[in-house]
Amino acid sequence: MAAVNLSNSPITQVSQTQTPVQNNLQPQLLTRLLLDLRGKRFTVERENILSLPESVLLCLFPNGLVLSRQSAALSDGGNDDDYEELYGVDFDPECFDYVLNFFQHAREDFYGTTANPGGLLAAQQSLLEGSSPTSDFGPSPSSQNPLLSKQAIIVLREELEYFSIPPRNGEEATDARGIANDALLDLKKASGRYLLHKRNIFTALQRNVNKENNLAEQHLIDMLCMSGFDREDEWGYRAMEPSRCCISSIALVLLKTGIVHSSNAAGERQVTVDYNQMATAQKLLLFWRKPARKCWWDGIEVDVAEPGEQARIIKLWARRVWTLELSLVRLHGLSSRYGSLTRPHASSFAGMTHGQARDGHSHSACAFYMICVGYPDPLRMYDTSSHTLGTFLPTRACRRAHGASSTACQSHRLS
Repeated sequence: MAAVNLSNSPITQVSQTQTPVQNNLQPQLLTRLLLDLRGKRFTVERENILSLPESVLLCLFPNGLVLSRQSAALSDGGNDDDYEELYGVDFDPECFDYVLNFFQHAREDFYGTTANPGGLLAAQQSLLEGSSPTSDFGPSPSSQNPLLSKQAIIVLREELEYFSIPPRNGEEATDARGIANDALLDLKKASGRYLLHKRNIFTALQRNVNKENNLAEQHLIDMLCMSGFDREDEWGYRAMEPSRCCISSIALVLLKTGIVHSSNAAGERQVTVDYNQMATAQKLLLFWRKPARKCWWDGIEVDVAEPGEQARIIKLWARRVWTLELSLVRLHGLSSRYGSLTRPHASSFAGMTHGQARDGHSHSACAFYMICVGYPDPLRMYDTSSHTLGTFLPTRACRRAHGASSTACQSHRLS
């Protein structure tokens, strides 16, 4: 039997040349991002992006964002340090600038700057070395209280979609394809201008409280006003969305923690703590990186006539979606394990009872509800199955209840 030539066998044949192995294909994290927000470009440090509220990040990057040089690493080994990818973002650039500036000023005031290192944190070092008295959360060493070492910001957003009901026998109409005529377009624009100038934060919610006698919503207003808002506050930024019957608003305030900075007669800085206020502020930690939503309808009759014109009374319906979140501003941003942005935890809380929430399904939303109805301890999950979450929904549960997104109503446009 003829001997088998092993060198020609496809099983034992080995190539004499080896392909060089590249050891630098590990994706590197981007240090900054180049964003294009509706034609306006921003260059933002990665740490500043990661420190933004989850609700804002979800609007900026609804499909997530990979913060690494993957494409550059695969193309040339990842050695191109000057490589930058432009990310197109459908978000109001003026609103984004407002958020960035507020967070930057809050960071500088709390942590100080290179030129002025004496921020509020430097004066609070004595608090970090001690321990706070027992609060509703039990004994809590100051070293475990993030409100002593980080600046906390309350983030409140509103997405308002409005629907104008024209008077009967008016000129406003649509054609066979459902396209609005010029008269109806003018009515929609007039309605938008009317709502745009209503900048008070709590007017609409207080009107709903008076109409429905909703104690939970009244407690929500009281909680926010105890934590940093004022009842006469206005939205920090409010603007119409382009080509849509939608108004986006946002308000940012520093969380009132009860820490008071003062100076004595000798000019020395002193720090005192109101521990009752601190206990109230600690309850809002339930919304850190866990935004919760509230949705309600508001219908009123308004006069949208311009000055000098004849009265033009119409029925105006508005669907308002509030998003409440607490954000902690860090000096050096988040840790490196947050290399990519993902959506918040997906859990549906609609109709969930407190007993179900206690089992780990609805931590932030149930606490949101219990704070609003005045329970003294949101962390103590009362097993009262008769109370449900009602209209208080977390971020993504609201999307399931109303479709893909509260801002994705393609048929409701100014066109």
